[in-house]
Amino acid sequence: MKNVLILGAGMVVKPIAHYLLDNNIQVTLASRTKAKAEKVLEGYSQGKAVTWTVDQLDVLDTLIEAHDLIVSLLPYTHHVTIAKKCIAHKKNMLTTSYVSPKMKALDAEAKEAGILILNEIGVDPGYDHMTAMKIIDEVHAEGGKVDAFYSLCGALCAPEASNNPFRYKFSWSPKGVVMASNNNAKYLKDGKIVHIDTSDLFKDPLVIDFPEVEEMHVYPNRDSLSYIDVYGIPEVSTMYRGTFRYKNWCAGLDLLKALSLTSYDVLELKGKTYAQVTAEQNGFNREGLENEIKNKFGIDAEHAGLKAIKWLGVLDEIPVPLESGSTFDLVSDLMIEKMMMDATERDMVIMQHIFNITNADGSRETIVARMLDYGNQSYTAIARTVALPAAIAVKMILDGTISETGVHIPIQKAIYQPVLIALETYGITMTESKEPM
Repeated sequence: MKNVLILGAGMVVKPIAHYLLDNNIQVTLASRTKAKAEKVLEGYSQGKAVTWTVDQLDVLDTLIEAHDLIVSLLPYTHHVTIAKKCIAHKKNMLTTSYVSPKMKALDAEAKEAGILILNEIGVDPGYDHMTAMKIIDEVHAEGGKVDAFYSLCGALCAPEASNNPFRYKFSWSPKGVVMASNNNAKYLKDGKIVHIDTSDLFKDPLVIDFPEVEEMHVYPNRDSLSYIDVYGIPEVSTMYRGTFRYKNWCAGLDLLKALSLTSYDVLELKGKTYAQVTAEQNGFNREGLENEIKNKFGIDAEHAGLKAIKWLGVLDEIPVPLESGSTFDLVSDLMIEKMMMDATERDMVIMQHIFNITNADGSRETIVARMLDYGNQSYTAIARTVALPAAIAVKMILDGTISETGVHIPIQKAIYQPVLIALETYGITMTESKEPM
């Protein structure tokens, strides 16, 4: 019987562990908190929980040696350390995280060891790559070319749960979502590179209709340009990767950023209120703070962003709970307090690819592919869509269906095709349509 070591017992581990156990694969779940791992494995006799922390490298060697494949669900900063151990012990490895340059640099060593280190095998990144490459490979195989490609994804609460002024709730850590709001972005539009400074990230969102949900806003997701080479589409004149949100999110985040309320700069906060911090960050009079904001940005009381930040509490004369910290800390902590999903609410993952293509005969058409997945009583949608691609890939590596070596992401047909076929049996699928241009 094959056995898999999973490092970390975070929010997406349960579907991976359960899938593997249901497929007669033994699982050892290593976590800093053993009780947390044991809860994930309840009801499974082939599951084992062990206490382990990232500084126990000697224990890690023993654990890796005793297993056939290692899944790292640790923060991405630890993946390279794990990968080097896997190379030394000649054990395959899988992560759902973006590939770092240091991980890419291990490609030759992984090949020499005869192992596969498969990364970015979640939903975004992961399912987005696989479904994009399926269409791109089909277009190229028929002699066509990709003129424009928009790849859009969002992890959200279901529409009925979007009942706060941001129209957003978290099914996992708000810290990472708010941190991502401080990114710059760049993409290709009609042959020209567009650079978006972090201050403008939410200012001009795309408006995209998503059937069965509603009209959504989309803001650009970091560096889209690198995916021209990743996806093998040098002919493309528009390449845009973006993030779906309900309409109020961009207005709210844009105003928070304009007010310097997502900054990492550490401030002395002892004895201050949220309103005082907001006023001091902007040189505003603490009295009449809301009017100061309206006047500076030319907005009124009905502005969606102003409604959102008022509801969040950054204009309240309430003492902040920290003696020192950043406005990022204050805002993300308020979001944790007020914007977490509860057990009665569903989350949702949506994805949409839009391709403008020119066929071999010169005709042009648009291909649109959409995925919509809701959470259920067993798993959240984000846990399902991150974990199942990873879990299926683990099984396929163990049984030899996937046999590549080196450091990879799932853009090769030999990897993405069997995984996509298997995912369809779990209801995770893209619906494709074609229309002439």
